[in-house]
Amino acid sequence: MTIKICGITCQEDADAAVDGGATALGFNFFPKSPRYIAPEDAARIRAKNVRRVGVFVNESAAHIAEIARMAALDVAQLHGDETPADYPNGLAVWKAARVEGGFDFECFRDWPAEALLLDGPAADLYGGSGKTFDWSLAAKAHQRIIVAGGLDASNVALAVELAHPWGVDACSRIESSPGRKDHRKMLEFLQAARAALGA
Repeated sequence: MTIKICGITCQEDADAAVDGGATALGFNFFPKSPRYIAPEDAARIRAKNVRRVGVFVNESAAHIAEIARMAALDVAQLHGDETPADYPNGLAVWKAARVEGGFDFECFRDWPAEALLLDGPAADLYGGSGKTFDWSLAAKAHQRIIVAGGLDASNVALAVELAHPWGVDACSRIESSPGRKDHRKMLEFLQAARAALGA
């Protein structure tokens, strides 16, 4: 069971997320993201007893491994066109996919990822769009799934009810501005997610 807060850029938000019950923190290393954090800054953010997840888009396995060492990552969340041949060694992988019309879960049936992270449609964005998808489609998945995209305290229980996920991931709808969390919204989401997942 995973409850992830993504787009962490400062120690204050990391502390509030962990205190509220998050089990994973996401650091976005995609340079075009408004939530981008430099690897050396991510390395300075301390958090105990949570998994540290790095968000990447079409980076080489060697570059991901280098950042993972620097920022003490546990998981690489891959949002681009990566295939299993591009996976970094020594890290768990969450393969992200945008669920849009005609989405085919068969494409991911045999992929050796720890989880498939399902995100809402986002045009040319790679996460953080705040858009949801039809959560009932997740029943077609063949592996562990994490539901992302447009989650907050108002809808996470329904997402869990319909998708039966291994985890949930929130970002843009619990922010005061890109990369800065609204601690009240974040805590409400974490409480609702823990209740929905039976944590």
